[in-house]
Amino acid sequence: MLLLSELWFLLIAFMFTLFFVLEGFDFGVGTVAKFLGRDDYEKRVYLNTIGPFWDANEVWLISAGAAMFAAFPHWYATLFSGFYIAFVFMLLALILRGVAFEFRGKVDNPLWKKVWDAALFFGSVVPPFLWGVALTNFMTGVPIDENKEMLGGFLQLLHPFALLGGVMFTLLCIVHGLQFITLRTVGELQQRARVASSKFAPVALLSLLVFAAIGLWKTDIFTAHGSGWIALPVLAWGALLLSGVFNKKQRDGWSFFMTTITIIALTASVFIGLFPRVMISTLGAANDLTVYNASSGDYSLKVMSYISLTLIPFVMAYQGWSYYVFRGRLKGKDQLEY
Repeated sequence: MLLLSELWFLLIAFMFTLFFVLEGFDFGVGTVAKFLGRDDYEKRVYLNTIGPFWDANEVWLISAGAAMFAAFPHWYATLFSGFYIAFVFMLLALILRGVAFEFRGKVDNPLWKKVWDAALFFGSVVPPFLWGVALTNFMTGVPIDENKEMLGGFLQLLHPFALLGGVMFTLLCIVHGLQFITLRTVGELQQRARVASSKFAPVALLSLLVFAAIGLWKTDIFTAHGSGWIALPVLAWGALLLSGVFNKKQRDGWSFFMTTITIIALTASVFIGLFPRVMISTLGAANDLTVYNASSGDYSLKVMSYISLTLIPFVMAYQGWSYYVFRGRLKGKDQLEY
């Protein structure tokens, strides 16, 4: 029977997966819009493809963080104290990105827009890179002592494998974002995104292949519950390959669906490989944080379960409705808000 602490681990994994899928294309669009658009109008079209969605997508990051705090206080404390500087950079980038979205169109001045375009770029490329670094460190483990405290500093998180993870995840988000643009634009703007996707996809495929191979060699994430789970990173790579095939055939919906499968399979690989651990200690398995020694009491988890399992369907329904309402392609200047 599923324990409440196990249920909450699944819910947190679900929230992070949804965040990476939804915010992944947000990050990708924000990264490429500055370079893909040839003038202010084209840049506005690209930014407006995610205009109705980008801020709502971040609700899943906030939900996952809040759930982690309440359900696994030891996990939250160790993670946020050990990754403090990385998360501060990530938070600053997200704030900069949000401000840039709101301020860019307020003044019709080329220098003003150039500054906020740069802010949007850095605010969109830094978070996925740092998430890739963080997820890779989850896979390899970090030095956690017997008091559940993480030793070391920010620089030790930036080892070569983690940097590869950051680059790989950023490339995935860029391809995911370009495929989303093809769903929301028409004509030359749409075709330009397809061409850009076809150029980024091979690099993303190669980085994912190298990342998975090193991950298989250096960690137990893909084999912790049996060698059969290697199927998940293979599925991620195959889906990304198919995305490129569909992009070439201008089957944009299928191509975007395949990049979505790639991110889901990759995130699932990490969380399944971690379970029942939530953080791996490189100082010995006895110091690992698990869903059993890092969780809150049963009463807290029970109350949280009743409340959350009631509210989450409404949040998902609302977000699904917003995607349905704004499902059309951008065709005119009157549709541009940002």
